[in-house]
Amino acid sequence: MKCIIMAGGFGTRLRPLTNNLPKPMALMANKPIIGHIVDLLKSHKLTEMTALLYFQPESIENYLGDGSEFDVKIGYTSPSADLGTAGSVAYAIRKEKKKGTTLVISGDVITDIDLTAAIRFHKQKRALATLVLTRVENPLAFGIVITDDNGRIVRFLEKPSWGEVFSDTINTGIYILEPAAMDLVPEEGEFDFSNDLFPMLLKEKKPIYGYIAEGYWKDVGSLQEYRQANMDIIQKKVQVDIPGTELGRDEIHAGAGTKIDYTAEIEGKVVLGRNCTVEGGARLVDCVIGDDCVIKEGAAIKSSVLWNGVSVGAGANLHENIVGDATEIGDGAHLGDGAIVSDHCRIGRNSSVKADVKVWPHKEVDDDATLASSLIWGQKWSKNLFSTYGVTGLANIELSPEFAAKLGAAYGASLKKGVTVSTSRDAHKTSRMINRAIMTGILSTGVNVNDYGVTPMPVVRYLARGGSEIAGVHTRRSPFDEELLDLKFFDRSGLDLHPGEEKSIEKLFFREDFRRSPMEETGEMYFPIHSLDTYAAGFLASINTKAIEKARFKIVLDYSFGSSSRIFPDILGSLKCDVIALNANVDSSRATKTAEEFVNSLEQLSSIVRSLKADAGFMLDAGGEKVFMVDDTGDILDGDTALNLTTLLALKTNKVQKKKGAIAVPVTASRAIEHMAKAYGFKVVRTKTTSRGLMEAATNKDILFVGEGSGGFIFPDFQPVYDGIFTVAKFLEMLAIEGKRMHTLLREIPPSIMIKERISCSWEQKGMIMRRLAEDSRGKKTVMLDGIRISFGMDWLIAYPSQSHSYFIITAEASTEEKARGLVDTYKEKIKKWQEEGVASVSGGVAKPKRPVKPAAPVRRK
Repeated sequence: MKCIIMAGGFGTRLRPLTNNLPKPMALMANKPIIGHIVDLLKSHKLTEMTALLYFQPESIENYLGDGSEFDVKIGYTSPSADLGTAGSVAYAIRKEKKKGTTLVISGDVITDIDLTAAIRFHKQKRALATLVLTRVENPLAFGIVITDDNGRIVRFLEKPSWGEVFSDTINTGIYILEPAAMDLVPEEGEFDFSNDLFPMLLKEKKPIYGYIAEGYWKDVGSLQEYRQANMDIIQKKVQVDIPGTELGRDEIHAGAGTKIDYTAEIEGKVVLGRNCTVEGGARLVDCVIGDDCVIKEGAAIKSSVLWNGVSVGAGANLHENIVGDATEIGDGAHLGDGAIVSDHCRIGRNSSVKADVKVWPHKEVDDDATLASSLIWGQKWSKNLFSTYGVTGLANIELSPEFAAKLGAAYGASLKKGVTVSTSRDAHKTSRMINRAIMTGILSTGVNVNDYGVTPMPVVRYLARGGSEIAGVHTRRSPFDEELLDLKFFDRSGLDLHPGEEKSIEKLFFREDFRRSPMEETGEMYFPIHSLDTYAAGFLASINTKAIEKARFKIVLDYSFGSSSRIFPDILGSLKCDVIALNANVDSSRATKTAEEFVNSLEQLSSIVRSLKADAGFMLDAGGEKVFMVDDTGDILDGDTALNLTTLLALKTNKVQKKKGAIAVPVTASRAIEHMAKAYGFKVVRTKTTSRGLMEAATNKDILFVGEGSGGFIFPDFQPVYDGIFTVAKFLEMLAIEGKRMHTLLREIPPSIMIKERISCSWEQKGMIMRRLAEDSRGKKTVMLDGIRISFGMDWLIAYPSQSHSYFIITAEASTEEKARGLVDTYKEKIKKWQEEGVASVSGGVAKPKRPVKPAAPVRRK
């Protein structure tokens, strides 16, 4: 008798385990499901087989080969078109050109049904088709088959409701078919067994029977059923072959080369694959462990399934989990009940994956992190929700409506009931969706919302300072990656949230500890009007409008398709500026720029400034927070040069206005700023490189100006936050008061050369590198504010870890490029050496150095 194995399934219901392999290749007690099917067929002397393949056929062919290793004969076929289940089987039969009785079986079920008895029943009834049936407790997910007392089928019910559950007898997908039945299947077009062939046979009163089988059968249609089927195998509820041998007692089944420490605790039924290591104090209870796994000291694994090459760290705890190939579970990690971790993942030390969470392939969970929702397409889930740019994630995947609503609830729960917060966004439709989701979460906690809709972020930050809101959140498409969204949270002063407030929100989020207000106490939603007018009025009151009007500037202004174009044109019009506006329409699809597009935009701006002989060129980012400059000759100013020039203007105008105080710049800014400040009688305050650090400095009453080297400028007299819109006007005011052109002012900046580079460094080694830097710099003049800044006379170097990526940033400034390059190269080598030593000390061997991040080009200062 010919056997056809239906093995073309995608295994969608078993994802993420089956993301990279077909469902029949999913391991069941350390053997692919299809291997158990071949064993079953062979045990009933059915040795001629054809596998119908579709999804990743090579993995099945590589495993089964020609069948000789299984003492059977196996062929393969793949229809070129979707012919349906019956059509595909008919295609395989016609291709073989051998007529006879055919047994069809799914390649992704676990069963020990007596096929010999089913075939005997088929022959006794002289059936054209026999369906092998079984009884189940809950038949809702299956097709119900009703037979008469003689076994003849009288009715089919596909996927019934409870009101239609007239029987608990279901179709197992195992069929015995005569050629006359298969001759009814057309050669072209989709044709299924359940929807087409069997109803046709029933309607035509052909002899179609149902054999109600004894024995075990499981469809393995879900991850829960998959784990349970493994448990059923080791409990011997189903008779299948388990690779390996029993170790003196039937509780332990182990493959060749496996070593179990004598102090390890083994309870219940345990299956171990080949070449496994179980260290002392480990505890295994009712579990399946694949080949080449390492279970370290004190780890506890219960009722779980581990695939091949899994490493479980010391003291880790797994309960009712499934873990895919080559995944590392760190020391002290905890997987909640039902959590699924797919292949090639890393679950960090002392991290926690909550119950029923799914981690998809090639993902990473940081040390000490808590993963509370499924990690699907994103590369990494950090222990911190908040990063440099707020809360950032892949739009509608990581940062989904469900996630946003939950985050909104955590945010609202961190505030007092009855207070009001603002929400706003950019113009993208996905930002609108996520903004609405955040609002629902906030409202559910009894917090009110003022929604400003599409509004530049500097505007909503300004409104927070003078309105009824105590905080706010802005949703935007990332300016760096078109697939990402950022959620920017700020306090009642408009500043980025303090890290302590971020931690409070994270704690509530991960605990899922949200206040839920009764129906009459949920928050109210408002849509304030005249918000732009309020901002514009405060804006103009903080500017010397007459100085700008008198100068009659001609400028080129690129709005970058952002919402600033909704407010700034009117302001500039009132200042009597001749403005050539670029990209002044709001277009959310073009708001994000790649590095190449950013450079191209600046070059276009430069060309237009030069050709029109404009006084200056400015490019706002899409959110209106940062601004990039071109001088009156068309030269593009890099970030540090723009900072130096704006600082020089601020020093000059404040001296003219006889103001006293200080300016604030990050610890990474050029030494030229100290030279200029000293010349004009002002002090310099060095700050952290974070936005929050700079904004906090701006709240100090003595601070007159704050700036940083990537387009962010703060004028505290107006508001203590980045505002690119205001910066353009303030820059023009200062330029008008000084009465000089930009290229002339640039000559007043002291010359120097700065070089910035990156060197890769794992998250685990960042702390060690900082410690080694501190030890190495003892006796030198250092500043430990944000990273470690080391002075070498007038020259200096700073090394600090990226807050959001696995690398260190090294910046050096000197009077010559040779000196600056020498400093950078020296410390790159030191960091590289320390990393190698750190790896070697852990592994006890020689470490292979990591490839460094490609260095950035030097920034020259003349």
